[in-house]
Amino acid sequence: MTLFGYSLEQIYLVVLIFAGLATILFMFFGDAVEGIGDGLPILNPSVILSFITMMSAAGFILEKLALFSSGWNIVAAILIGIILSVLFYLFILVPLKSADVSLAYTEESLGGQLGRVIVPIPIDGFGEVVIETASGMISKRAVGFDNETIDYDTTVLIVEVKEGTLLVRAYEKKFI
Repeated sequence: MTLFGYSLEQIYLVVLIFAGLATILFMFFGDAVEGIGDGLPILNPSVILSFITMMSAAGFILEKLALFSSGWNIVAAILIGIILSVLFYLFILVPLKSADVSLAYTEESLGGQLGRVIVPIPIDGFGEVVIETASGMISKRAVGFDNETIDYDTTVLIVEVKEGTLLVRAYEKKFI
């Protein structure tokens, strides 16, 4: 079957090449259109490009094999494109979107977390506290919030962070 004077194989191949190039460009410049598709997942450029790429690849293969008529090949290619795009969205894009963006931390984000004293904190002095985070263990200088002594291996609550120093208070887990 021909369309606009070209065979369907040629059309599928040209669409596949352009969709592949558009996908590569989207990988590099996708941040410029980041907000598109937040409301409806169908409008997400990644989903649209994956549909076009998979549909044209499936159509090209089906036309090359010539198992069915061209009309059935188009229908089959569209169905294959939809199925693969839905799988791509559900199993790749959704988990990536919900993944943490960064493993870095800010000093403000340490407030309210629990840590463990690894160097005892004396009155009017500094000790050291270790905090477990997603990115690993963080060791920071600490002082008692109320200027109290805190012993080694005590669990502490980080109340505040001032100039890189943690102000901590001994933490007691209370059950209600």
